[in-house]
Amino acid sequence: MKYVIFALLSFNLFAAPSKEQTVVLVSIDGFRWDYLEKHDAKQLQAIADNGVRATKMRPVYPTKTFPNHISLITGLLPVHHGIVDNRFCDTQRDECYSMGKGKNDSTWLSGMPLWNLAQLQGVKAATYFWPESDARFNGMLPDYFYHYSKHSDYQRRIEQIIQWLRLPKAQRPRLVISYFSLVDSMGHEFGPDAPETYQAVQQLDALMGQLQTQLNALDMDVNLVIVSDHGMAKVDPEQSINISELPQDDNFIVKNSGSRLLIYAKKDTAADIAAYTQRLNEAAAGRYVVLTAQQKRAYHYDKGPRVSDIIVQTTAPRVFTEQQKASYLGTHGYAYSEDMAATFIASGPAFKSATRLAEVSSLDVYPLLANVLGLSLLTPIDSDGATLWPALID
Repeated sequence: MKYVIFALLSFNLFAAPSKEQTVVLVSIDGFRWDYLEKHDAKQLQAIADNGVRATKMRPVYPTKTFPNHISLITGLLPVHHGIVDNRFCDTQRDECYSMGKGKNDSTWLSGMPLWNLAQLQGVKAATYFWPESDARFNGMLPDYFYHYSKHSDYQRRIEQIIQWLRLPKAQRPRLVISYFSLVDSMGHEFGPDAPETYQAVQQLDALMGQLQTQLNALDMDVNLVIVSDHGMAKVDPEQSINISELPQDDNFIVKNSGSRLLIYAKKDTAADIAAYTQRLNEAAAGRYVVLTAQQKRAYHYDKGPRVSDIIVQTTAPRVFTEQQKASYLGTHGYAYSEDMAATFIASGPAFKSATRLAEVSSLDVYPLLANVLGLSLLTPIDSDGATLWPALID
C-alpha cells in the first residue's frame, strides 16, 4: 500500500453528519482481525452486525503497539510522528526512546492527535490510557486524561467513560478515547490460540457489550468505534534466534529483540555498515533477512535519524532473543501478514448498518473520526481516508 502526505483542510467533498456527533474510540490491544469468530466474541459481533466491520485493518510498519497507536490518532506514518518502534534510538539526539517517554519529554512526538484537533475547534476531549495521551503534543493535554497506571481497573474505565458523557453539556467531551491491554498481554504470554487468550477476549467482549448498552441509554448521538493496533502470531521458542550468536561488531548498537532488531552505527567509530550487513546476510541461513533500501522504502520506513542503519527481521514463529530461547508464545512486530491484521468496528448514527468492508488502512481512522466530529484537518497527514469513507451514511 502506498501513502503520500495528503492535506485535507476541509471535508467539502464528503457529507458532514447532520447532527452534532459524539465519538467513543476504544482500542483493544492485540485483538487480531479474526478473534471475533475464533474466540466467540458475541457482544462485539452484535455491535459489528449493527454497524460496520472491516474484514481486516492493515496496521503501519512496524506492527508494534506505540507506533500504531500514534498513527491511529494522528493519521501519520511512524517516520512522520516520530515513534518508529516501542524502543528505538535517535542518532541526532544521541538518546533512546522507550514506551511512555513522551510524558516527560514531548519533543519525541510530532503531529496533531485527534484530541488536539478537537480542542482547537472547540470540542472537548477525554482520554483514558491511550499510548502517549498524557504527553504534551503541541504543548497541549486532553481536557480530561489519566496518567498510565497498571493498577487501573477495567470496569472503572467503562464507568469513567459514561461519567464523562453525563457531564453538563458545557463540560462534556464529544471525543472520548480509551485503551485496554489484556488481550495483547495474554496473547504474548500464551499465544493467540490459548484458552487464556480466549478468556481475555471474553472479558473484553463483555465490557464492550456493557459499554454499548450504556451508550445507547444516553440522550445523544454517540458513535462507538472499536479498533486494535495489530494482530498476534504464534511463537515457537525452540526456533528462537539468540542475538549473541549473530555476527558481532562493537561499532554498532543493537536495539530490541523479538520480531526484529534495530542496529545503529555508533558515532565516531569505524563502523562499516555495508560490511556488517554482508556478514549478517551470510549468517542468515534462511532464519531472517536484512532489509534492503528498497524494502525499507516499501515499508515507508527509510528516513530520519530514528530509523536504524540496519534492520534485521524474522518471520513467525521465530523471534530474536537475548536468552537461550523465548519465554513467551505469541508476538507481533513482523512485516504485514494475515496474523498481523487488526480489527475495525464502528456503530452509531454516523455509520451504516450491517455493512462489511474489505481491508482498510489504520491511517484512515483519523480523517474518518474528524469527519464524524465535524472537524477540519489543520495539518498534513498520510491519508486520504479512502478505505473508510464507505463506512459513513451518505
